[in-house]
Amino acid sequence: MAEDNRINGFAWFLAGLGVGALAGILYAPKSGRETRDDLANSAREGTEYLRNRSKQVADQVGTLVDKGKEQVGEYVDRGREAVDRGRAQWEDFVERGKSLVGEQGSRVAAAVDAGRQAYKAGSAPGAGTAGATGVTTSTAPTTGS
Repeated sequence: MAEDNRINGFAWFLAGLGVGALAGILYAPKSGRETRDDLANSAREGTEYLRNRSKQVADQVGTLVDKGKEQVGEYVDRGREAVDRGRAQWEDFVERGKSLVGEQGSRVAAAVDAGRQAYKAGSAPGAGTAGATGVTTSTAPTTGS
């Protein structure tokens, strides 16, 4: 009995398959050739769409790359300008330092020369003796009252 049910079920399956195929053929809007042509056209259209879309994406990526290069160039230029300004300020500071050192050197040299002149003037014969404080002492005797 179980075997009869299997055969009976298989028979109904085959009958349904045949009816479905017949209904598909009778109610198909297009022939097989037309359906294959539609599928081929759809594939060509999809390929063309993908080709166009990939070109658009490539153009957009190229535009983004160009913008990125411009921005990097601007940042590099800004960096160079900052370095140049810093270098100019550094050179200005160095020149100021050199001039201050030169001025102080001149003042020190003038003070040394003045000291030499004072020493020479104080140690001349008949001018008295000059002590460490630069005070001239007299060697003449004093008269008392």
